[in-house]
Amino acid sequence: MRILSTSLPGGTWTLGDLSVTRFGYGAMQLAGPGVMGPPADHDSALAVLREAVDLGITHIDTSGAYGPHVTNQLIREALHPYPESLHIVTKVGAIRDQQGGWPPARQPDELRRSVHENLETLGLEVLDLVNLRLGNAEGPQPGSLAEPFETLVDLQRQGLIRHLGVSNATAEQVAEARAIAPIVCVQNMYNLAYRQDDNLIDTLAEAGIAYVPFFPLGGFSPLQSAALSTVATRLDTTPKAVALAWLLRRSPNILLIPGTSSPAHLRENVAGTRVSLSDRELAELDKPATEG
Repeated sequence: MRILSTSLPGGTWTLGDLSVTRFGYGAMQLAGPGVMGPPADHDSALAVLREAVDLGITHIDTSGAYGPHVTNQLIREALHPYPESLHIVTKVGAIRDQQGGWPPARQPDELRRSVHENLETLGLEVLDLVNLRLGNAEGPQPGSLAEPFETLVDLQRQGLIRHLGVSNATAEQVAEARAIAPIVCVQNMYNLAYRQDDNLIDTLAEAGIAYVPFFPLGGFSPLQSAALSTVATRLDTTPKAVALAWLLRRSPNILLIPGTSSPAHLRENVAGTRVSLSDRELAELDKPATEG
């Protein structure tokens, strides 16, 4: 395996005035099945969070909707009082129903309640970064974000939120948000196979705004899966590691938040993503997308 360095892959990025590692950790998988209820192994959930910090990860992604409240409570139990270098990013704009759905919750009173619940469950006085979740489970949906985003801007003015971002957003909604107040990140679905945001990523990079892809391993065609496997075998790593390494190479403003409930798997993700992809390998990985 070709290793870039012994530090976390990708280096760091600045979210506003917050320096974070580009290789972060997403806490969603710490909740129970279907992201509902407590974890099957409580001690392992705490261990993976502590391992993330021990590895030097300074960016943890969560949401009050996960569980609901479960991942926030685990983060607090495992890591509070938090290291000064650690920054926790959360999302508001959706809740959980009894059927396990994700109905929108973007009315002003719902957003205020969600922000205060995040503060309480995480044990914080100020949230470092809050993303406004838009769209629905099928993806981004058109429409103005002005009312819900302005509610978060008001909470920011009150000193409850440091920085703002948007999630599951169209390019038009990103532009609308930026016209209302500064944002420091966009969190959308993106991976080697699903590249609808290519232009948006480049625009955000020019503006110094982070792009945080979720589902970094979803939707691969047989051709893409074969290319990932071929490159992974050559580099003595896993297809997942190659896909994550490709994202780090795609643009310097891309931040990763892969999730796992296993400390060993977390270490494997970090080690595997350190691989160096050559121009030849990048071309191999891109070829199925251009042919598709």
